[in-house]
Amino acid sequence: MDTFLIDVPMPSMGATVNELTVVSLKTQAGDRVQKGQKLGELESDKSIFEFESPCDGTLRAIHAKAGDVRPSGSLFLQIETADTSLVHLKSQGAAAEAAPAAPKAAAVWTPRATKLAQEAGLDPAKLTDIEATGPGGRVSGDDVARYLAKVRA
Repeated sequence: MDTFLIDVPMPSMGATVNELTVVSLKTQAGDRVQKGQKLGELESDKSIFEFESPCDGTLRAIHAKAGDVRPSGSLFLQIETADTSLVHLKSQGAAAEAAPAAPKAAAVWTPRATKLAQEAGLDPAKLTDIEATGPGGRVSGDDVARYLAKVRA
C-alpha cells in the first residue's frame, strides 16, 4: 500500500480565534498513530481541548512544542499515511521547492500576519519582498516577524 506525507494544520476554532497555544504533546516524531488517538492538548482563549490524529500512520514531524502560540491554519504536524481520504492534505514540500515561485504580490496572508503587519504600520498588499513559508505558500505571522526583524536591523 502506497503512503504519502500529509501536512496537518493547526485547527480553526471559529472566526474569532486566530491562534492556539500548544499546552502539551503526547507523541513524538517517529511514533505510530491511530485515527482518533490523542496527540496533544491545545488552548484557545476560550477553552482547552484534545487534538486527535486525523488518520492512521506514522508521525514524521511536529512543527510546534509545548508553550508555542501558533496561528490557525499554520503547519502543525506531518503524518505519513495511506489514507486516501486525506490526499487533499498531501505535503507539497518537495514539489513546492522544484516549482517556480508564484508572484509574491499574490500571496495569501494569515489573519495573524495581516494584524502584525498593520500594527507595524505596513500595508500587506504592498509587501512583495516577504518570504511566505506557511502552508500552501501563505504568509504567516512568523514570516512577518522575521521580515520586521530584518528591516529593522
